[in-house]
Amino acid sequence: MSLDLKGPAGLLEPIRGRDQLLEYFRGAEKPRSDFRVGVEHEKIGVVEETLAAVPYYGEAGIRTILDALARDAGGMQHQHKENGQPIAVLSNDASVTLEPGGQLELSGAPTRSQHEAAAEIARHIWVLERESKKRGICWLAAGYRPFGTRDEVPWMPKGRYAAMRKSLGPRGRLALDMMLMTATVQTNLDFSDERDMAEKARTSTAISPVVTAMFANSPIVAGKPSSFLDFRYQVWRECDPARCGLLEPMLQDGFGYEAYTEWALDVPMLFVRRGAEYLDSQGQTFRDWMRSGRLRSAEILEPLMGNWVDHLTTLFPEVRIKGVVELRGADVVPPPYLHALSALWVGLLYDVQARGAAWELTRRWSFAELVDFQGEVARKALDARGPDRRTAREIARTVLSLAREGLGRWAQESGDDARDLLDPLEDILDKGTLAERALAAFREGSEDPRALLSFWKIA
Repeated sequence: MSLDLKGPAGLLEPIRGRDQLLEYFRGAEKPRSDFRVGVEHEKIGVVEETLAAVPYYGEAGIRTILDALARDAGGMQHQHKENGQPIAVLSNDASVTLEPGGQLELSGAPTRSQHEAAAEIARHIWVLERESKKRGICWLAAGYRPFGTRDEVPWMPKGRYAAMRKSLGPRGRLALDMMLMTATVQTNLDFSDERDMAEKARTSTAISPVVTAMFANSPIVAGKPSSFLDFRYQVWRECDPARCGLLEPMLQDGFGYEAYTEWALDVPMLFVRRGAEYLDSQGQTFRDWMRSGRLRSAEILEPLMGNWVDHLTTLFPEVRIKGVVELRGADVVPPPYLHALSALWVGLLYDVQARGAAWELTRRWSFAELVDFQGEVARKALDARGPDRRTAREIARTVLSLAREGLGRWAQESGDDARDLLDPLEDILDKGTLAERALAAFREGSEDPRALLSFWKIA
C-alpha cells in the first residue's frame, strides 16, 4: 500500500480525456532488455517484553527506528514528513515506508539480479535488527499480527491512512484488519507492451491462489490458532469487494489497458489529495468526477493525473497494474522463502513458454470455481482442492517445475541464474507450509504465544 513518493512527471497535468489515463500504462512499457524485478516486503513490529504493537512515538517507537534507518541511509527521510513527523526513508531507488499499523515496508530497488535483491534485503534486516534490539523491539515475518486485536494497534500519523480509515473501514468486515494487522511480500515485474502485460496478468491471476497456498503463514489470531492457515488471505476476501480480490476481466480475451482502466474508473475513490490535504470523496467514482468536474464534498476541482495515480494505489486486486505488474497474493515469509517468491514469479512470467504452460493449469476452471478455491486455500493452504479434485500441492509441484525451467532460460538473458532461490519451496511442498510449522511450534511451546516470537522473528 505504499504511496508513490516519487511519482512520474506530469502529475499536475489536468485530465482532459480517457486517453491520458491509458497513456499512463503505455508510458510504463519497457524493452525486454530493460526488464527488472522489484521486491516489497512488510514486517510486523512487536514490543518483545509485552508482545504489544510498537507505537509511533517514544524512544522505543517507530519514529526512532526510522531515524536510525535514515542515519544509516544518509538522513533522507526528512524530505518526507507529515505534520512534522517522518514517514519514510529513501535511499537511491529503495524506500522504507510505514503501513497503517506500523508495519515497515522495504520497497527494494528494481534490479536485474535477484541475488542482488536478496543482498539488499539482508542488509536492511541487519540494520533493522541492530537498531531494534537495543530498544526491545522485534520484527515478525508473519502474514497477520498474531498477538492482540486491531483495537490495540496504534495508527500511524499519515493523512492517507486517516482518510482510508474513514472511507474504507465501513466497506468490509475486515477492512481495518487489512490495514492494521496484515503483512505481505510482493513481486513487481515489467511489461513490454499491452499484450505482454495482459498475458502476465492472465497467468498470474489464474495461479495466484496456488502461489498463495505455498506461502501460507498466518494461522494465529489474537494469540490462538484460527480455523485458517492463511488468515491474511481471508481478510482480503472480507475487505472491499469493489477493489479487492481476483479480477475476472484479466482472464478474458481482449483484456488490456482499456479494460483495466474501465474497471478502475468505476471503483469508488477513497480520497482525493490536494497538496497535503485529503478530501472526502464520499464514495464518488473517478468516472463521475471526470464527467462532472465536481467533487461531491468540495468546490469544483478538475482531476489531475496525480489523482489518477493516487486512485490506482488505492485499488487492491490480487494482481494490480500500475507502472508494473504487481503480484500481491502472498503472506510475508522469512528469508530464504521470501527470495523464492520473486524467483517463482520471474520464472513463470518473464519466460513466455513457462507463462503459457502455467496458464493451462487452471484454464478450464470457471471464475466462480477459482474464487471458491481461494476460500479453500485460506483454510487449508496446500491441501485445498480445486474443482477437478487436484490439490494445490499437486498443482504447485508443476508450477515450481515450470518456474525452474523458465528461470533457466531467463538466466541466458539476465545473466543471473536464480534457480537456487527456488530450493526452499521444495521443502515447503515436502514438509508443509510455514503456517503448519507455526502451529506445531505453538503446541510444542505449551501454547505460549512467546514460542511464536522466535519462530517468526527476522529482526
